[in-house]
Amino acid sequence: MIDNIKPKEATSIINSLVSGVVPKIGVQHITVGRSEEINAFISSLEDVKNGHSMAKFWIGDFGSGKSFMLHLLNTVALKQKFVVSNADFTPDNRLYSNDGKSVILYSAIMDNIAIQTKPEGGALQTLLEKWIEQVITKTAEDNRISLAEIRNDQFLGLIQNSIMKTVNEITEVGGFDFGSVIVKYYEGYIKGDELLRRNALKWLKGEYKTKTEARQDLGVREIINDSNFYDMLKNFCKFFVSMGYSGFMINLDEAINLYKISTSAAREKNYEKILSIYNDCFQGKISNLLINFAGTKEFLENERRGLFSYQALKSRLETNKFETREIRDFAQPVIKLTPLDHNEIFVLLKKLKLIFDFNYKTELNISDEEIFAFMEEMFNKPGASEFLTPREVIRDFLNILNIIRQNPAVDKKQLFGDIEISDERPDDLVLLDSIEEI
Repeated sequence: MIDNIKPKEATSIINSLVSGVVPKIGVQHITVGRSEEINAFISSLEDVKNGHSMAKFWIGDFGSGKSFMLHLLNTVALKQKFVVSNADFTPDNRLYSNDGKSVILYSAIMDNIAIQTKPEGGALQTLLEKWIEQVITKTAEDNRISLAEIRNDQFLGLIQNSIMKTVNEITEVGGFDFGSVIVKYYEGYIKGDELLRRNALKWLKGEYKTKTEARQDLGVREIINDSNFYDMLKNFCKFFVSMGYSGFMINLDEAINLYKISTSAAREKNYEKILSIYNDCFQGKISNLLINFAGTKEFLENERRGLFSYQALKSRLETNKFETREIRDFAQPVIKLTPLDHNEIFVLLKKLKLIFDFNYKTELNISDEEIFAFMEEMFNKPGASEFLTPREVIRDFLNILNIIRQNPAVDKKQLFGDIEISDERPDDLVLLDSIEEI
């Protein structure tokens, strides 16, 4: 059996992969063929822990394992005491906009904040309360007041001053409003005022639409918007590090949605923002931040609408000219994910069979030879060399296991013969290059 797998992880793995998505937890149990990438990433985490910052670009074809890789990076970073978060680019959110699309991305990042004790996300409130407790403890010690006594109303002002002082020391742009809102959260926390706490959390997550509403609810002058959300992410990074965390890692997946922005001016503004983040990270303008972008080869290299259409990014992100398929450089900003080979896919399918049996408390009668026969059938189908992805191999294999589990007498050879290969790329991307820009 797979070592140390929990029932919750097994269920997440099977249900997610059958649905064609990456499981949020447990991905370490189904990792094969990525040890070099992970070892290089652990080395990068060590640098970030020591105060450096980085931007990494994980590049691969559809279904090649980019999203899987990001989830695996999460598992590794959480164990190294990082705060992590994930968000996908969509047609409705992006890095640069002036109509609310950037703050939507920011809100998704805030919603998905995870720590080791809350790996599935939603950890922002836990972190806030942990930080507040640290401030309360330190203020009590500094003023020689007991921990029980300092929670009384008479010391409210003392704690508020401590919170503002501490926030001012660790933040830059927007620090005053950031601190004021945390003070409001503290008031709600101490007084049991759930509405005040909720409003403070709403502001920190970028969910206020107007300054007027925020002023009425919290007495602050600003809200988090398209132009200042990145400064707030940097503030949170410092905030987390001040609590004792190693750093803040943000994963941004589905970067192809930036490539698909129809107007070149809007696309270029988003690439400009990526350049700004890249420069901040590698010029030492920020500490303890790691941002991972995941996208396709087109997103990176297409000279008409990919990152390479923006000269300043092209010059920074071109592959090390000494790298070959056999001799890799995992220290560079761009890491190209090579497809799993047939042996690695076989090992992966064997692992999935064990997890499937564990999840359903069964022991399916399917031999190594039959797993090979399934793979042979898939890889020899028409269209396999062009369109077959690990995602489709995994999903078909698990679907067949489900049929065998519920119909033990079924003819496996016939099941394997019924497999068909389809092009899983989104239709709009397949057509994209034939569409004239607006």
